[in-house]
Amino acid sequence: MFDGKVRVVEKNGYQKQVMSIYRFINDRLYYNRPDIEIKGEPYNSTILFSLLTGLTGGKELIIGEPGLGKTTSAEFVCSLMYQFPLGVIWGSEVSGHPEQTEEKIIGRPDLGKLNRGEEDVVWTNFSQVPVKIVDEINRLPETKQSMILDGVDRGNWEYLNEMIINDEYCLFATANYQDGGTNTIIAPLVDRFDVIVESRYPGANLSFIIGKNRGKNHILRHPKYEKDLYRVLKSKVAYEKKIPKMEEICNAFGEHVRETAGVKPLKREDRDRIRAEMEGLDLDLDASAFTRMILSELSFCERYGQKRIVENCEEGCHYTGYLCRQIRNCASNRLPTSIKSFARGLAWFLGDSGIDIEHVTSVMPYTLSHRIQWKDEVLSQKERAKRDDPFQIFLAKEAVKAVLQRYREQSDHLKDALALGSKIFQGAPLEPPEGDHPIYAEIRKDIRYRMNHGERLGDADDPEPV
Repeated sequence: MFDGKVRVVEKNGYQKQVMSIYRFINDRLYYNRPDIEIKGEPYNSTILFSLLTGLTGGKELIIGEPGLGKTTSAEFVCSLMYQFPLGVIWGSEVSGHPEQTEEKIIGRPDLGKLNRGEEDVVWTNFSQVPVKIVDEINRLPETKQSMILDGVDRGNWEYLNEMIINDEYCLFATANYQDGGTNTIIAPLVDRFDVIVESRYPGANLSFIIGKNRGKNHILRHPKYEKDLYRVLKSKVAYEKKIPKMEEICNAFGEHVRETAGVKPLKREDRDRIRAEMEGLDLDLDASAFTRMILSELSFCERYGQKRIVENCEEGCHYTGYLCRQIRNCASNRLPTSIKSFARGLAWFLGDSGIDIEHVTSVMPYTLSHRIQWKDEVLSQKERAKRDDPFQIFLAKEAVKAVLQRYREQSDHLKDALALGSKIFQGAPLEPPEGDHPIYAEIRKDIRYRMNHGERLGDADDPEPV
């Protein structure tokens, strides 16, 4: 059985710096209760996952009722993680509304040059700055959500025949719960978000304090640096030449915040070094095996080869007791990337020397909840359940808990099966592993492919089959 332990290393200066940013936001800017416990310590999920989004260069969707700090929490994190004053962040946000246009989101023609017969693009602040916030994204009509798909996914922003590429960026989007003015977020866009969190009501007492403390925004404002950044963003030089100028101004603003507020924002080189440290953290055997186990349940179908939203499970299937029976769609290939990235970020944040199963199970519900489409019977069975989380996150937590229980019951056998499959992949004349779970069927499928085609699947550096 797994013990869930990794060696804890002494936190370096960067981890202490990020923790100080977490505490500064929690104590002075975004008042809310802790709602998640990791390694015995309580955290607020909105602040924690927003920090991890900024650190990993990820994409986060923040949901909740109107007026509960969805957008402001993202703004505070962006300001302190990337050293941008709030005034620039406000002026770079995209608002979701039916009349939103590509020219307001990405760029527009330079009319002066166009009159002379030249084609040039004036890029928006949103497309240029590395911190991107889309406010009320579900008020964008479905046809207009497609405009930001490629930029959200890769940081590539195209207009006319020109393109700029953000080498570093993170994205935050907010969404109110469904009402008369909202639209469905299209599936390809939903899948591009690594995590989803809820900005919750903080309780009557904290809400009362928020009402009294209206001047907190000035802490992260600076009119001079805001004007300087706007001047660079509007300048007619190539985008690549603007980046070092922006970083120079951002560094000056970061020093101002350190001197006046006592918290030190992250510089570009800080973020680069943090990401390099994160890359050195690997999933341990239990974290890897458990992740493969839940991915198999989210994608497996005995009759049709894999889950497909257009096909329904047959009654009496041998695998009725697993998640594949309860869901309609197949897991995306972006899901394991999100799980690994945020589990790695969390392990680094906590000062752990590797990624263990608790890191994975802590982030997994927030990476799963927006990607799973549950069958109607599951929704009707559980919609009245007593819970603290929004329904979709609650369902994801219940799913992770159920698979974790199955893993506890057969972790040794599953790890042996993965090791055996790896040996067979390498040519050992052994019998394929047996077991009553979709993961064993997936291992046998990979082995059959290897035997039929004489190829090894997966990364040559990975000792286990993918």
